[in-house]
Amino acid sequence: MTTTAATRQITYGEAEREALREEMRRDPNVIIMGEDIAGAAGRQAQGFTDAWGGPFGSTKGLIQEFGAERVRDTPISEAGFIGAAVGAAATGMRPVADLMFIDFMGCCLDQIMNNAAKMRYMFGGKSKMPLTIMTRIGAGVGSAAQHSETLYSMLTHLPGLKVVAPSDAYTAKGLLISAIRDDDPVIVCDHKRLLGRRGPVPEEPYTWPIGKARILKPGKDVTLVGISLMTTVCLDAAAALAKDGVDAEVVDLLSLSPMDDEAVLTSVRKTQRLVVVDEDTPRCSLATDIAALVADEAFDFLAAPVKRVNAPHTPVPFSRALEQAYMPTPQKVVDTVKGIMG
Repeated sequence: MTTTAATRQITYGEAEREALREEMRRDPNVIIMGEDIAGAAGRQAQGFTDAWGGPFGSTKGLIQEFGAERVRDTPISEAGFIGAAVGAAATGMRPVADLMFIDFMGCCLDQIMNNAAKMRYMFGGKSKMPLTIMTRIGAGVGSAAQHSETLYSMLTHLPGLKVVAPSDAYTAKGLLISAIRDDDPVIVCDHKRLLGRRGPVPEEPYTWPIGKARILKPGKDVTLVGISLMTTVCLDAAAALAKDGVDAEVVDLLSLSPMDDEAVLTSVRKTQRLVVVDEDTPRCSLATDIAALVADEAFDFLAAPVKRVNAPHTPVPFSRALEQAYMPTPQKVVDTVKGIMG
């Protein structure tokens, strides 16, 4: 599916809400559950229905159309409602669970790691697990250490899970629809700083295939691999590098597990240089995994060492100045590229 100049512009958050509405209309087995997504658990009878739509407005307006049976507020227990979503998926529903922040994964890791990820395998493929978990990642909005991490690498380590990270409104809608229709558990990681950004999005339903990256800018001198918001950082860095005569190619990863290895390798074989930009901390990160992939499969093509631009190995600071210093920036990417260009 491609966009056209005439396609209307909506925000990333609106695109995801549209995906939810379209899939709930298409399939009555699609339900949504989470904390505060319909006005707080048990308070609909008091007139508080849809007071909030969740902290990010992801479900705003859905309860009026689909009712409290399909848009379910839950108690403040990630272990409880993620476990309920796993059970619903195992028995024929297609639940979407709203896990506010990826940092809260620690509260329900058993349900994700030992149940959702392993059930199809342990039943010899005879069961399905069509579970979608929406969660938010990323620093830069002053949410402090427990609400700002980018922990998708921990999820990609678990066999049986699929993990995606949209980079704009178009891929947000397409990947969320793909996730809901998938028979495996899919974690959709949304960067908080992308939610309000506008982009062209078709009105009709469409999918973006899980497992496929895209080339947002062709180039010949260096490959920049971006994930979620870091794809925008790569594009900004590529524009700055172009002023100095460096032609950077930007690969938007989109799917973290399964990952589009061939898209990365094909680009690196052409440009012979690679910089991976990943907001996660550096140890055992996606950037490290991609660097290892290229070292294994494309070492003979490299004209320079593979470089990673990560956040530092520290919790996300609450201080505004420190938080800005913590995050990868276009200038950090530019400096890294110039370091390997010779």
